Amino acid sequence: MFRTKLFPQLRSVTIIIAFIFTVLISTQAAAQFLPDFTELVEQSAPAIVNVTIRSTITGNDSLDDYDGDREELEEFLEYFGDRLPEDFNLGDRESSSLGSGFIISEDGYIVTNHHVIDGADEITITLDDQRQFIAELIGSDQRSDLALIKIAAEGLPTVPFGDVEDVKVGQWVLAIGSPFNLSRSVAAGVVSFVGRSLPPQITGQGNYVSFIQTDVAINPGHSGGPLFNLAGEVIGVNSQIYSNSGGSIGLSFAIPVDIAANVIDQLMQSGNVSRGWMGVAIADVTQDQADIYNLATPKGAFVNDVLPGGPAETAGFQTEDIILRYDGGEIRNSADLPYQVGLSLPGSEVEVELIRDGRLENILMLVGDLDAASNQQPILLGDLEPRENSLGLTVSELTSREKQRLGLEFGLRIDEVTGQVAERAGLQEGDIILSLNGRELDSVADLVEINADLPTESPLPLLVERNGLQSFFTLMLDG
Repeated sequence: MFRTKLFPQLRSVTIIIAFIFTVLISTQAAAQFLPDFTELVEQSAPAIVNVTIRSTITGNDSLDDYDGDREELEEFLEYFGDRLPEDFNLGDRESSSLGSGFIISEDGYIVTNHHVIDGADEITITLDDQRQFIAELIGSDQRSDLALIKIAAEGLPTVPFGDVEDVKVGQWVLAIGSPFNLSRSVAAGVVSFVGRSLPPQITGQGNYVSFIQTDVAINPGHSGGPLFNLAGEVIGVNSQIYSNSGGSIGLSFAIPVDIAANVIDQLMQSGNVSRGWMGVAIADVTQDQADIYNLATPKGAFVNDVLPGGPAETAGFQTEDIILRYDGGEIRNSADLPYQVGLSLPGSEVEVELIRDGRLENILMLVGDLDAASNQQPILLGDLEPRENSLGLTVSELTSREKQRLGLEFGLRIDEVTGQVAERAGLQEGDIILSLNGRELDSVADLVEINADLPTESPLPLLVERNGLQSFFTLMLDG
C-alpha cells in the first residue's frame, strides 16, 4: 500500500525536477547567444562626454510680442499683478539644455549634434572623470545635425569609427549618453532599418541624411552621443526619435558614420560644409509610372523637371528620366538622391545610371554647389476666361505675356477642377498643364483634339507646372 501511494508522488516530483532542469539549461544556452556589453562599456565610456549649454532667450519688456493665449495672460496679470516684483518683465533670460558627445582625438575634438549646441552662448563639457572644460565651437552643420567642438586638453580617450557598409538590420547596437543628465547611461537594442529617410518637417534639415533606425531607448539628453557596434566602433550619432510623449517608444534614428566623417572632416578643415547639387526636381516612381515606362518595380527617382542652368541640364538630363544609380550608389526612391548628391564634393565628376525611353543609359555630370544654387520663387498667374472640357477641368490659354513671365513656350492653366478624373490625379487650380500623354498643349483646341484619341485602358502621363516646378501626374480615364 505504501509503495503504491508513493510511486505517483515520486513520479510527479521527478517530472517537476526535469522541467526545472530543462528551463535552466535552455536559459543558459540562450544566454550564450546574448551579447555581453561590459567590456565594450568599460573601454568606450571614458570617451563619452556630457554637453551643457547656456544660452540667452531674447525677450521684450513689453507684452506686444507675446504669442500665447492673451486672454489667459491678462487674467494672470489681473490676479497676480499686484504681487509681482516691480522689475518683472519678459526681457532677456538665461536658459540651459543638455546633450551628449564623444571624443574623436586625444587633443580634444568632440562630436555632438547641431541642435544640442545651436544658439549656445557657452558650452561646458564634463568628462567621464568629472573634469569640466569650456568648449570652443569649431563648426556646425544644420543640414546633417552635426557639430564639432574642442576643449583644451591632451591625452584624452577616444572612440574609433566603424564602417557603415557593415551595418545590418538585426545586429546588436549600444548607445551611451546622458539622458535627463544621467551620465554614463547605457541602452542596447538592434538595428531596425538601414537607410531610413525622414520627412523634412520631422528632421528640420531636408533629406540630406539617410538614418540608421534602431529600437534603442534613446531619450532627451542622448542626442549627440555615439551608437556602437559590438566591436566598440561608432557607426552612428544619435539624433532623432519618434515619440508622442517626448520619451523613447523604440523608434530612434542615428546619423550614419560615413556622413559624420564627411561633415566632421570639412568642419575641421574649414569650419563649413559644402554639398553637391544636381538641379533636378524629383519624385518617387509610382506603380502607374512603372507601368507606363515598363519597369518591373517602382524604384528610382523620377525626374519631373530639370532646372535651367543647373548641373543636370548641362550634363543632358531630361524630364521623365528615371535615375537608378548615382556615383555607384543605388537610388531606391527619390529620398535617396539628395542624400547621395549631398555627399559629393562640388566640382567632382560623377556617373549617373538612368532609364530613358526604356533604355539604360549612363551620364557623366559635374557636381554643382548646393549653397551657391539659387532658389526658384513661385510665379503668380493672371486671370483668363475659362473653358470647360470632359476631363473634369476648366482651363484657360496663357497669354504671350504670361508665357514670357513663366518662361514657357506653351501650356494651359487650370482654373477649376470640376470632375473626378482630375481630382483623382491630384490636379489643382492654378496648375499649368504642359503635355498630356506625351503631346504638348498650347490651346484648348489642342486639348480637345488629344482628348478624342486618349486610350481608356491605361494610365496617362500628364506634365504639370506648379509653383515654378514641373511634375508628372497620372491620369486614369476609366474611373
